[in-house]
Amino acid sequence: MQVQPQPQPQTQSMCHTKTKYSCWKNGELVSADQAVVSIYDHGLLYGDGCFEGLRFYHRHPFRLDRHLARLRRSLSALAITVPYTDDTLAEAVMACIARSGMGDGYLRILVTRGEGDMGLNPRNCTAPNVFIIPASLSLVSDETRRQGVSLITSSIKRAVGTGLDARVKSLNYLHSVLARAQANAAGVDEAILLNQFGQVAECSAENIFVVKAGSLLTPPVQDGALEGITRETLLELAPQQGLEAREQSLTSYDLYTAEECFICGSGARLIPVKTIDGRQIAQCPGPVYQRLSLAYKALIDDECGEKRQ
Repeated sequence: MQVQPQPQPQTQSMCHTKTKYSCWKNGELVSADQAVVSIYDHGLLYGDGCFEGLRFYHRHPFRLDRHLARLRRSLSALAITVPYTDDTLAEAVMACIARSGMGDGYLRILVTRGEGDMGLNPRNCTAPNVFIIPASLSLVSDETRRQGVSLITSSIKRAVGTGLDARVKSLNYLHSVLARAQANAAGVDEAILLNQFGQVAECSAENIFVVKAGSLLTPPVQDGALEGITRETLLELAPQQGLEAREQSLTSYDLYTAEECFICGSGARLIPVKTIDGRQIAQCPGPVYQRLSLAYKALIDDECGEKRQ
């Protein structure tokens, strides 16, 4: 018996994220409509794969070497082997940037396990898929960046020591999706994930920093934080700005009593935090955030500025 599809009500799509730019798929530049996978790809079926997100400025990718190195570590942890060297991927990144026509933008390098069967055993997945997807990405408005964002603490926990290491930037972001959904429901901008021991891990898509007694602190990766490239860059920039910076386990108490707080990531860059769970952060944006923002911008100009062209 054939089941007839029921007519669906006409609604206007609110999704504005579909890229209009050419993508790179397994060695070729193709349209976004052609950059597809099989329904049997284990990246789709099981979230089996990993990715990197990075920005480019003046048509030059920022810290691409570090992103490719982290991608290789994720691939190694997942036992996925791709047939492309870092040089090939770097050339593909530059080709995507050139084809996009954008001076500044965002890129996602994505690897799936590849097509297999309906079982989760990866043995039959012999050909991983590799994509590079350019996009225009703005996570917050300039006004929001000036005023700061509001966070809540999610009930979703980032379990450490019991599953996949947080240093693997895998395609399975369900914990982060659920945490962000809680933030949406609460009418705030972002959610903080704690681990099962009550220590701060990170936000749904960003690392988090606080300033206490003049020192810059961020959770260690052992507490569930992603080994973020922007996070790493800020830890390097801070001493150059005369700031003490270190990894340190944090709890909600440390967030609530911080002198400053901000979140960061390749997509987000640096964003100051004004409230956490309804509690006002003492300074937003604070002097440490402002100094680091200027230093970060200067680094981008130095590494990706027009003088490189």
